[in-house]
Amino acid sequence: KSCQKPVDKYIEYDPVIILINAVLCKAQAYRHILFNTKINIHGKLCIFCLLCEAYLRWLQLQDSSQNTDPDDLIRYAKEWDFYRMFGIASLEQTSFLLGIFITLWWMRPEMLKTKSDFILLLKALLLSSYGKLLLIPAVIWEHDYTPLCLAFIKVFVLISNSQAIRVTLNVNRMLPWLAIIFGLILENGVVCLFQKMGWDV
Repeated sequence: KSCQKPVDKYIEYDPVIILINAVLCKAQAYRHILFNTKINIHGKLCIFCLLCEAYLRWLQLQDSSQNTDPDDLIRYAKEWDFYRMFGIASLEQTSFLLGIFITLWWMRPEMLKTKSDFILLLKALLLSSYGKLLLIPAVIWEHDYTPLCLAFIKVFVLISNSQAIRVTLNVNRMLPWLAIIFGLILENGVVCLFQKMGWDV
């Protein structure tokens, strides 16, 4: 009321501009998406990202056991390894998010007092993982630099997660990164556990 201007400048912007600014990890664009829009696709986006990750792992698993027999295509249609990879990716994602929540609750319990605080942060983390959708083009346009592309996608998703935590809880840059590092440690612990059990991850 005092300045007679909209607090959120993105209300007047085109959705394409907002999307570009979100891809550039601008905090104000994240704030607009999380607080001033009614986006309710976080669950579907999470499932789709997990499917992308499971597909990538399943494809790498198939490359390691290449078979040129044409009848083998029928066997691939009934492939249960894809569902196993989806389950593993889901467990890893859950452990990553759990690590973030444990760290934030341990370091700043006042920020996550209510159930709605947890739900808002969970939505923000799921929406900020949209970078995992880039896994599909990275696999389709396979080339010598695919492992490097996958590493860049992982870094981009982590930066997006950091911005989401920062915007949602209104904290400095250090705390989100500590939470993300602990989440990665927990996720890698789950990976090591699967490898000890003899599962391909």
